[in-house]
Amino acid sequence: MLILTLAIYIALAMIVHEVGHLIAARRCNVTASELSLGLGPRLLGFRLSNVRFSLRVIPLGSFVRLDGDALKDRSIQQQLFVHLGGIILNIVAGLATFGTIFSWINLLVAAGNLLPLYQHDGWKCGVVIVRSLLQRKSQPIEWAFTFSGGFVSLVAVWAIIRLFT
Repeated sequence: MLILTLAIYIALAMIVHEVGHLIAARRCNVTASELSLGLGPRLLGFRLSNVRFSLRVIPLGSFVRLDGDALKDRSIQQQLFVHLGGIILNIVAGLATFGTIFSWINLLVAAGNLLPLYQHDGWKCGVVIVRSLLQRKSQPIEWAFTFSGGFVSLVAVWAIIRLFT
């Protein structure tokens, strides 16, 4: 029963996270075509307004499919707001339900997405900032950022584990 409860809370926290991105994207006039829980082939879904909500086969991860070109045309602040929208809503949900298991799961989802791991929100924000500083794309620098971000994330997780064990 505990495992089922945790699975439901994790799924809800992931939906909260993606809804945060969706809200931020809408506020910045970036269109979103899909919000999905899971990866892989679509099991079922429905459309609400212009957004398809989907449940997919592999229950690892979630995503909002955004118009990437429209996002890149927005200001640096708006791009960061959209990338951080999920983290912000997870923190709000975590604080609103503080003291519950759901609260801790939301706060863990937020913290995990802040890490500069490839394709996580922290990494996406880092790439936006690097491109802004360079005023262009630079594949070698972005690769260096990606690998160093992965290393820093591993060290941070190791330090946190050592702190609590």
